[in-house]
Formats: sequence, structure tokens, C-alpha cells
Amino acid sequence: MRLTYIFTSLRLILRCIAIVILAPIAVALYYGDYSSIMPFITPSVLCLLLSFSFKTRSNTFESLNDIKKSEALCVVALSWILFSFMSMIPYLFYGLSPINSLFEAVSGITTTGATILTSFDFPKAMFFWRSMSQWLGGMGIIVLFIAILPQFAVAGRQMFFAEAPGPTEDKITPRIRHTATAVWTIYLILTVLEIVCLKLAGMPLFDAFCNSFSTLAGGGFSPNPLSIQGYHSNLICWIISIFLFFAGANFALMYKVYLNKKISFALKDEEFITYTCIVIAFSVVLALVLFFQNSFGIWDSITSAVFQVCSIITTAGFASSDFALWSLPAKLVLFLLLFCGACAGSAGGGLKVIRWMILFKYMKKEVAQILHPNAVYPIKFNRSIVPVDVIKQIVAFIFFYFLIFALSALVISVLENNTIIGLTGSITTLGNVGPGFGPIGPMGSFDILHPVSKLICIFNMLVGRLELIPFLAMLHPDFWNIK
Repeated sequence: MRLTYIFTSLRLILRCIAIVILAPIAVALYYGDYSSIMPFITPSVLCLLLSFSFKTRSNTFESLNDIKKSEALCVVALSWILFSFMSMIPYLFYGLSPINSLFEAVSGITTTGATILTSFDFPKAMFFWRSMSQWLGGMGIIVLFIAILPQFAVAGRQMFFAEAPGPTEDKITPRIRHTATAVWTIYLILTVLEIVCLKLAGMPLFDAFCNSFSTLAGGGFSPNPLSIQGYHSNLICWIISIFLFFAGANFALMYKVYLNKKISFALKDEEFITYTCIVIAFSVVLALVLFFQNSFGIWDSITSAVFQVCSIITTAGFASSDFALWSLPAKLVLFLLLFCGACAGSAGGGLKVIRWMILFKYMKKEVAQILHPNAVYPIKFNRSIVPVDVIKQIVAFIFFYFLIFALSALVISVLENNTIIGLTGSITTLGNVGPGFGPIGPMGSFDILHPVSKLICIFNMLVGRLELIPFLAMLHPDFWNIK
């Protein structure tokens, strides 16, 4: 790794963070909350000062054009770590402890939505930052900076796929910067549309902004202490459900549909069709369980089922009711969804639908070759043959994913003396879902956890958001070959 390339990239990124972190000041000024100005000026100034400390001998940005994959992975990992620590500073001003501030900040930027708040008696600027940080992290801070910084016109390709490294590299335009701009354009349009819809449905404008930021990011933070349940509106639940569904779809695919004005692109995409079928199937099953076992009315059972399925599969973690109080079969349905995830190229976290699809196709192929060992069974996805190296990466990814889940679940279960907290706390943070069951349910708080458990959850959230790739790369000795 060449430190010049890494420092030059970080210098650019820190200066961008310094600008975006000032946005909540506008909210503070609008509501006359002048005490909320300093919490955001401070990290902005620190970002600028830190960016100057990354000065190198070569200050030309053209040198970034031949950045290597290992260097891009390092830049992405360090950017998210730096953004985490800068994002925690405002929470320190509002009286949160350092570890709770870091937990809330990481939960925000990784769009996890797990909170340590036990009281919601804070200024609006803070709640705006909670949701805005999710919105920035939902599509990716690196993807945003690639879209707006011409210096990343070429080097951005490596960083783009390092931040959201799904099983396939789905480019929709020849230039990676145009691709980043395209997905952020769709992201912004959907956010504005949801704000308008929620406002027309009767939600206060400030809440509409915050909940829309969290919805499209697949985040789950809400300024209402009861999440979406606090608005007591089935219409609002349906609006958010629809936008959650879009948040879990591939934004590159949506851009293709928008650009070509052909819905057939979506109807021919295997992952989108499977994702849609999963949402429908789980919603039907959950609605039946809620109707027959939880005394829900027909309409309420359908609404709650669709909302909660969309919320969990997109890893948003919103709640239209306290599902921790539902019957065991209903909770099992949601627990299974914790391991699913949304589509690749979406704002959602988790394992992703495409990985499960390719894994099942691979298993089917292996079973067939037991009977016909000399036969050739190519694995196809969207009519294209999946390369063997991609299949191996997916299998390795799923193995390490469940290994991290098992280890963190074991340690947290021991620390908390509670298996439910250990299992659900681990998978909801690793999958960037948010609330679990029991005391850390949708109406609960992660503040009850042991400090070590919180640190494990913080690690899980970062690793889950970066989809393990930078983390696994750092385990290899060659990664640390510094030049």
C-alpha cells in the first residue's frame, strides 16, 4: 500500500465530511436552538484540521487514477472509521457517554437503527442528524463523494465496489462517476417523493424529513419514541412500506427502468422477482399468524404484516407495533427475515437475496453432480454464467458471516446472561437491521448492554455495512505492506 494515495484520498473525503456535518445547523437556526450550533461546528473544524495533517509530498490528485484495490479497501475502511468518530461528537455535546455516542453514531451511518436512547428529550437538530447520518450512509458516503468529486473520476471505480462490494459489479454507465451520480439521483428523488407523501398523510414536516431519510436508507431511526407506531396511521404505514420496498431494490436496476421507460427490465431480473416473492410470501404468512393468533383485525393484520416484513427485509428496523410482544410463530417469521437482506445495489444490508440465490443454485448443482459426476452444470444468473471465482467468494462470504455471527452471539449471550439478546443482538447489528427481541426490541434500548457487548455490536455494524470485504482483506499479511 502506498500511503500517498491513501492520505490524498482521505484528505478529500474529510473535507467533504466537514461540509455535510454542518447541515443540522440549518435546523438549529430555524428552530432558534442556538446551543445546537457548536455540536456540529466542532467536528467540522476537526475534520478540516485532520485533513491538513494528511498532507503528502505529492498533492496532485491525478495520481489517484492508478490506485490499487488494497489501497481502495483501506481508504473505504478508514473513511468509515473516521466518519464514525466525527459523527459521535455531536452526541457528546448532548450528554451521551463516549461509548453510547459512538454506538449511536455507528448505528446511524451504517443504517442499523439500533439505539441506546432511553429518553427522546433532545433538540430537533440532534434527531435530524441521526436520520441524516443514516441517509448519507444508506447509499454510501464514498459513492456520494465519487459523484461530487471530479478527482475520483477514475480512482472511484475501486472505491465504489470496495464500499458496496456485492457479488457482481453492476455498472449502468461507462464512467463510474456517472453511475454514482445516477444512483444518488434516484435516491434523492425517492426521498423527496416520500417527504411529500408523508406530509400529505398528516405527518409533521420535520418528522416527514427524518423518517424519509431513514426509510430510503433502510435505517430505522425515527424522531418518535414509538417509531412509526407513534403516528397511529395505517396510511403512513403503507406509504413507508412502499418506499421501504423500493429502498430494498437495486438502485441501478431502478435507474435502468427509469432511463429506458421499460418495466420489463425489472420483470426480467431474477433477484428483483425473488425479492418481491419473498416479501409477498412472508407478508401473507405473517398476516395469517397475526389474524389467527394475535387478535389482529383483517386490515390491521395485513398492514402490520406488510410493514414489518418490508422493514425487516430491507434492514430498516422500523416498527408499526411492538413485535417483541407477538406470538412465537410471528417472531419466528421475522427472525428468519433477519438472515435474508435486500437486493444487491440497494440501501439495505444483510446477506442479500442474490447471494442466497447463487448459493442454492450451487447446492443444486453439487447434488446433481453426485448422480452425474462427469456432467457440466454451469450456474446462471439473469441468463449469464456466474464465474467460479464469484461463487467461491459468495460461499466464503456466507461462511465468515455466520462465523462472526456465532462468535459475537456467544460472547454477548455470556456477557448478558441472555440467549435472546445474544442471538438477536448479534444478527441485527451484523445485518444492520436494528432492533432485536426482548429488552432490545423495537420499543427497547441497547443501553442496557454491557460496554463490551456494545463494542462487539459496534464492530458488527461496521463489518456488516462494509460487507466483510475490507475487514477480511485486513487479515492478510500482504495488506500491511506499507510503502
